[in-house]
Amino acid sequence: MRRLIALFFLIFTLSGVAVAQQMPDDQVIQYVKSAQQMGKTQKQITTELMRRGVTKEQVERIQQKYEDSKSGNQQNSTQGENQSRQRGQQNADKKTDAKSINQRNNTQQRTVKGLRTTNGRQMYRGDQMEMTGDSLWMDGNNRGMYWEEEDPTQQIFGHNIFTNANLTFEPNINVATPVNYRLGPGDEVIIDVWGASETTIRQTISPEGSILVNNLGPVYLSGKTVKEANNYLRQEFARIYSGVIGNVPSTQVKLTLGEIRSIQVNIMGEVVVPGTYTLSSFASVFHALYRAGGVNKIGSLRSIKVVRNGNVIADLDVYDFIMKGKMKDDVRLQDGDVILVDPYQSLVQILGKVKRPMFYEMKSTETIATLLKYSGGFTGDAYKKAIRIIRKSGREHQIYNVDEMDFSVFRVEDGDVVTVDSVLQRFENRVEVRGAVYREGLYQLNGTVNTVKQLIKKAEGIRGDAFLNRAIIDREREDLSHEIIQVDIKGLLNGTVADIPLQRNDVLYIPSIHDLKEESTLTIHGEVANPGTYLYSDNMTVEDLILQAGGLLEAAATTKIEIARRVKEPKSTTFSTTVGQNFSFDLKDGLLLGDGSDNFHLEPFDEIYIRKSPAYHQQQNVTVGGEVLFNGSYALSKKNERLSDLIAKAGGITPDAYVKGARLIRKMTEEELRRKEDALRMTQMGAGDSISIKKLDLSDSYSVGISLEKALQNPGSDYDMVLREGDMLFVPEYVSTVKINGAVMYPNTVLYKKGESLRYYINQAGGFGNDAKKRKAYIVYMNGTVSRLKSGNTKAIEPGSEIIVPSKDPRKKMSAAEIIGMGTSAASLATMVATMVNLFKK
Repeated sequence: MRRLIALFFLIFTLSGVAVAQQMPDDQVIQYVKSAQQMGKTQKQITTELMRRGVTKEQVERIQQKYEDSKSGNQQNSTQGENQSRQRGQQNADKKTDAKSINQRNNTQQRTVKGLRTTNGRQMYRGDQMEMTGDSLWMDGNNRGMYWEEEDPTQQIFGHNIFTNANLTFEPNINVATPVNYRLGPGDEVIIDVWGASETTIRQTISPEGSILVNNLGPVYLSGKTVKEANNYLRQEFARIYSGVIGNVPSTQVKLTLGEIRSIQVNIMGEVVVPGTYTLSSFASVFHALYRAGGVNKIGSLRSIKVVRNGNVIADLDVYDFIMKGKMKDDVRLQDGDVILVDPYQSLVQILGKVKRPMFYEMKSTETIATLLKYSGGFTGDAYKKAIRIIRKSGREHQIYNVDEMDFSVFRVEDGDVVTVDSVLQRFENRVEVRGAVYREGLYQLNGTVNTVKQLIKKAEGIRGDAFLNRAIIDREREDLSHEIIQVDIKGLLNGTVADIPLQRNDVLYIPSIHDLKEESTLTIHGEVANPGTYLYSDNMTVEDLILQAGGLLEAAATTKIEIARRVKEPKSTTFSTTVGQNFSFDLKDGLLLGDGSDNFHLEPFDEIYIRKSPAYHQQQNVTVGGEVLFNGSYALSKKNERLSDLIAKAGGITPDAYVKGARLIRKMTEEELRRKEDALRMTQMGAGDSISIKKLDLSDSYSVGISLEKALQNPGSDYDMVLREGDMLFVPEYVSTVKINGAVMYPNTVLYKKGESLRYYINQAGGFGNDAKKRKAYIVYMNGTVSRLKSGNTKAIEPGSEIIVPSKDPRKKMSAAEIIGMGTSAASLATMVATMVNLFKK
């Protein structure tokens, strides 16, 4: 023990030195880089790091830092690429829209509100970008991230319209050329001439605003609409083509658009990504806002201005598009336009029983009625007579209760919180009827139901089992306490008692005669198909109950059918020693036989007992196998049938049978199973003298040691054991070997040699083992019996038996060499684990 303590002290001392001399993280990284350049293996690097005090935890920490820095560089690189892409979009082709989608996806990836763990601790927060709608979370084991939807009541209505990937407002360029489209530098125009003269001119308007036409020179089209350009071209082409102008022109000239130009617009103010954007010349304000990521949390959707040449040409209200589908203000943009998104002026939250509770941006002239319209209106369980408003006055809070008549005139202000309550959980015109009526339930008061009689009529009358002498009304007073009012239903229906007016929340209860007494039943036990409890009926007989129980079983005795009856004397005033009445009858052809059985009827709560016939026995089978003439199962013909009888039924034994080795396996009875469960329960209780569970035989069968040889020699003797159902007898062949097992040097099977002692057979197995209990050896015979062995007993060992030598208790003190060996193994194991740590994942 002292050596063991000294060894552990040495290990902990070395560990302390390693921790004290631990290398900093930077030195570890530099050492790994140098070692890799020198061509050292990972195992060599790990071993040398451990010698320098580097722990597994330090390696994992360095690896995490490396991965974090790598992901941070990738994110910075992505953001830099997005910004350069925004500045460098100058091309005016269809690829612009594809780029805008990529830019849009990248913008969504950056608009992260927060990276959190499941315990709510914030890990990362974006300072410049924010996300509307969802939050990004990480699971508790840091194995993955998932999106968690934000509370809808905390969102601003309409702010997600420009973050929907399926609603891009992208212009459609595969349409006929609009006549009001204004041409500009970069537009490709196609001029078709047909009729008396035919030609096609396809040119792009130059930065100076003109195209070059043969025999005409420069033709200036910039700034003209398509309609104006067509009129202008007819005038110009009349100079080189005859028949272009006149009442019936013979030559037609028409201008259409080819490839459209791109424009640059500036999106400023409260948008997610403000800046300069290159768009299609067909682009509208909504598409530009979509490209900019939509408005941010303080951006306005009610007043989005388009400035052109210093003048405001449009003021858009996105709510008109969301609520009414109006897009008349979604003007087509031109090169150099500026879109301004101001902060909101008034943000109001509505909560409670409305269809869309959330924040809404309101104009200064809008009222509660407008807010309710935006929120989808009241839900079905809303209290619609009034709503509650909490307002921040600048110094303290104020509360307003706005009635229904003032919804259209009460104006909301910034910061207002509007709450719509639910209806009260009570009824203003309810009465209820329960009990012995045909239609129980709730009914309307002050309609066609105002009195008790009217309520009974509405419930389609009383049932035949109604108790008419007394019913009750449970009435709720004004102070919410209750009182009981007695009602004579019989007199009320006959007109001898005045009808009783009902009040709100009255509950009329008309009892049934069956509700006023215990339910009458009958119980049948024993040999019937479905024993149990059945409902009592008047004039019921024992035969009737047997029929309801599915009839008698084959084992039922038709004699001595007993009926037990309760003693019922409700008006008795004296003590009685009689606890019950018993009747006994015989049954023949479905009729009771016996004194007084002709008019015998059952009474409530009688119990009937059908006994099992004492002469009824089911077949009881036993099995015999092995060296008998006819193997198989045999049915017992009498209760005391014995081993010799079974051998006789099987035709006797064969000449090769080894009778002394015959064994019997017996199944446990219910009583034996119960005793086994009791023994197991006592063992689990942990009593001081309890035995080990491992030593208990927990199977449902067991071996019985028999001597078939003596049973056949002396039939009817004690050796000739009485059989019972489920027994299995096996008569083996002669076995000429002996097994030696347990704590011996070499467990073996050897030939039986008559007259040899235990020492001979132990020597055949190499002798006793070091941990053998030599004096505890025992032998197991083929017939299932077990016996202790003595070294000089030469008659105890028989053919087919097995010698078993038990072992000593393996728990013992460890030697110094074993302790040192264990410490060396632990150190080797630690080195192997450290070697498997991966420093860097490529």
